[in-house]
Amino acid sequence: MSKEVDPRLINGLALAYVGDAIYELRIREYLIGQGQTKPNVLHSQATTYVSAKAQAFLVDQLIDADKLTEEEMDFFKRGRNAKSYSKAKNTDAQTYSFSTGFEAVMGYLHLTKQSDRLDELTNWCIQQIESQKE
Repeated sequence: MSKEVDPRLINGLALAYVGDAIYELRIREYLIGQGQTKPNVLHSQATTYVSAKAQAFLVDQLIDADKLTEEEMDFFKRGRNAKSYSKAKNTDAQTYSFSTGFEAVMGYLHLTKQSDRLDELTNWCIQQIESQKE
């Protein structure tokens, strides 16, 4: 097992890197739990939850609903403001930076072993996306 890391010492893009993987895994588990098993359908459905556009929408909703703690907002801002050297695919720079901030929060929660909080926010996000489908 790897050594403990202090997320305050990790740059926003590295937090987002971890957060991207953790959030996508949670979404994949959710979709499998819904009975979906066809890989092409799983991928298509997962995109509605994990795309930069979806994540930017979700973090905007989290902020509007005052769902993030002060510390989580600090990590969001760190991810959002991080200088990325890769170009955003299929989206504008602001959407990409907001989704990076979203992923940084997920990475922070994972690295600080706040599984219950990660579950809480992920479930809230799933509900938001599901309500958009109706």
